[in-house]
Amino acid sequence: MRTIYDFTVKDRKGQPLSLKEYAGEVLLIVNTATQCGFTPQYDELEKLYEKYHSQGFVILDFPCNQFGSQAPGTDESIHEFCKLNFGTDFPRFKKVKVNGPDADPLFLYLQQEKGFAGWNPEHPLTGILDEMLSKADPQYKEKPDIKWNFTKFLIDKKGQVVARFEPTESISTIAGCIEELLKQ
Repeated sequence: MRTIYDFTVKDRKGQPLSLKEYAGEVLLIVNTATQCGFTPQYDELEKLYEKYHSQGFVILDFPCNQFGSQAPGTDESIHEFCKLNFGTDFPRFKKVKVNGPDADPLFLYLQQEKGFAGWNPEHPLTGILDEMLSKADPQYKEKPDIKWNFTKFLIDKKGQVVARFEPTESISTIAGCIEELLKQ
């Protein structure tokens, strides 16, 4: 059975890193952007990381410039922005593409394991995202590709993808799922 441990990614300096380095930990893999309406989620993500890291939880941050060109700049400038503005300490990797022919193989695998999870109807940006994406592709909801920045994939201690959270999902919902996995 395939797991995320079968993948090697590039750290923000461009060096290969096997995801086997994170074996036995609960992971949240996120495609991020520095100039997005969801960018303030970095604050909430850092709080999750601080709360659960000592229990075996790690956030893996993959900047992505595919959605509205909202992650411009170099890998290092993105890292500095996140440290300065949000105090993030979790690992950040080289900028990736998450959809299309040049998509990082890890993100193709994540999408294959967990398709689109649906928007949280209570989030204020849900209507805007749905309208924009529906205009571009009326069947977008049936496709597993990543729809926007700050899509999150939750990985259990065995490297299995157990949940996908769209950017409109509340961090408290995600925290509850993380707590359950940490108990296992």
